[in-house]
Amino acid sequence: MNIQLKNLHKRVINQSTIEFFRSGIDTPGYRLRDFIHGYVYVRWPYLYINIGKGDHWLARLYLSIREIFQKSDLKSPTYDAQLPRSAIDANTSTHTFADGYHGKVVPLESAKQLVMVNENIEIRNLEKVLPYTHARDLIMQNPDHLVALECPCRTSVKNPCLPLDVCLIVGEPFASFILDHHHQRARPITPSEAVDILSSEDQRGHVHHAFFKDAMLGRFYAICNCCSCCCGAMNAHQRGTPMLAPSGYTCTVDEALCIGCGSCQEVCQFFAIRQDNGTSIVNDQLCMGCGVCVNQCEQSALSLLRDPSRGEPLEIEHLLAKVK
Repeated sequence: MNIQLKNLHKRVINQSTIEFFRSGIDTPGYRLRDFIHGYVYVRWPYLYINIGKGDHWLARLYLSIREIFQKSDLKSPTYDAQLPRSAIDANTSTHTFADGYHGKVVPLESAKQLVMVNENIEIRNLEKVLPYTHARDLIMQNPDHLVALECPCRTSVKNPCLPLDVCLIVGEPFASFILDHHHQRARPITPSEAVDILSSEDQRGHVHHAFFKDAMLGRFYAICNCCSCCCGAMNAHQRGTPMLAPSGYTCTVDEALCIGCGSCQEVCQFFAIRQDNGTSIVNDQLCMGCGVCVNQCEQSALSLLRDPSRGEPLEIEHLLAKVK
């Protein structure tokens, strides 16, 4: 009988779910509703993202319900129903959807550092790196536990960019949870394989984002490698929800080397580059400092320049040196 109960326990509650819950208990301020939110998000990420992007019929139901509550709670709500904002509008509260679910743009070399960490680390409250109220801790447990997951954003698009398995889940308890619950869409990878995925995506002109979420223990958990045609976060950011923080760098053009071929404009996922009189011109306010255009320029006319007005870079080696 005891053996049967133990087996039933294993079937009903997965060990990775238990570890996720235990990590939540050890996280200051993490509530039961945060665990439920996080569990739903990581257990059914494809449904969650589809609803968030507005591609699922449940999204329309959610927006209708949200509108009813907003009209009853706010005297003069002003919001765009197409944007996945929080139930309280950004104009009436400092807490927005982006505060709890956001990405930090990281150039290729910075992204490689995040998947090559060989020790547990804990760096909290990165307010200079991530200008958000919530979810800005860089805590990595078993950072060498890496998983390549089919991108929920790409799978929701009719003709997505390929390949699909380019979302990188980093560390525990997230990696084991994804493998246990999405074994048909996920696979364990080594740090060197993760670097290969990052490099290949960079060559395809796709941007790297380190993602943070309040319901995911309030910290970093994944690296997204995506494009403006598929990525829900990039789409939302371009429509006005500030879900992405710039890298801390801005692209600069060496006019003496630039031949005005326009290749950088073609690959820019943030539409920050235009051509003028045979030279590339960068819009500093739109540029997120991802470095994709730099790596695509055959003339070596582009480079990333440190720009303090665009925040602090997420460079793990530099951050670790500061706390040691």
